[in-house]
Amino acid sequence: MRAAVFTRFGPPDVLGVREVDRPSPKDHEVLIRVRATTVTSAESGMRQGRPLWGRAIIGFIAPRKRIRTLGIELAGEVAAVGKDVTRFRPGDRVFGFTGFGAGANAEYTCMRERGSLALMPDNTTFEQAAAAVDGSSTALYFLRDKAGIQSGQRVLVIGASGSIGTYAVQLAKHFGAHVTGVCSTRNVDLVQSLGADEVVDYTATDFTQGDERYDIVFDTVGKSSFRRCRRVLTRTGLYLPTTGLANMVWAATSAVSGGPKVKTGMSVEKKEALAFLRDLIGAGQLRVVIDRTYPLEEIAEAHRYVDQGRKRGNVVVTIP
Repeated sequence: MRAAVFTRFGPPDVLGVREVDRPSPKDHEVLIRVRATTVTSAESGMRQGRPLWGRAIIGFIAPRKRIRTLGIELAGEVAAVGKDVTRFRPGDRVFGFTGFGAGANAEYTCMRERGSLALMPDNTTFEQAAAAVDGSSTALYFLRDKAGIQSGQRVLVIGASGSIGTYAVQLAKHFGAHVTGVCSTRNVDLVQSLGADEVVDYTATDFTQGDERYDIVFDTVGKSSFRRCRRVLTRTGLYLPTTGLANMVWAATSAVSGGPKVKTGMSVEKKEALAFLRDLIGAGQLRVVIDRTYPLEEIAEAHRYVDQGRKRGNVVVTIP
């Protein structure tokens, strides 16, 4: 089978499409014929061996063998099942999250039956389903599970035009919040079309110097800090960062002090989230934003584009 493989850290050119052995499902696994996958900023970092502390997971000198094929989001068809599998059967159209094991940038991959895998939303393409996994479930995890978002709250989404941000805007509106999105000039119309009540163009306005106060500030791209955002949070407000070791320290210290709090974490188990999101997507209540689509053979170009840090929504890789 074909797979995108890298054996050293570096620029997009370290990626190459090769013929490798097709995996076989274990007793509790399913074999998935991957039809679409994605390239995320997280994988761009993994390819470069960044952040450095992450090498404890991905490999110190070179990528560990188990993650030499990247890809954490996928959509495809169940090709075969292990003898103890009961949730899925061959032919099922599924979408899922492979997690730290990666491996979705290939024609076939295996996943645990009880892992972050679900039947695809109705009336959805493989490309849309693959792009509806990690960004949407991460946004749901932070807004619903970490922040306990409530109707009527005021929410600020930093990076509102990105993979997590486009879903964060829509989910915050779904839960009844008043939403302000922060993005660049070229993305203002997109963020408005997703339902944002207000949009701040960060190239023209510094939201941290404004008079508005927010119950939740959700930084989806790691471009802010609690120190700068604290001023615009309400007394009981929450700052939600998706990245950064420093934010873990802020989370610990703010938990025992008065005023706004920091909550961070990592959404790894996504089975329940995918079931929830599948219903929203199937009902047309959650829009999937796809910026560009590349075939597997051009995955290095997909990484090169993601490295620019200007993608709108998701970058999809198809495996025909």
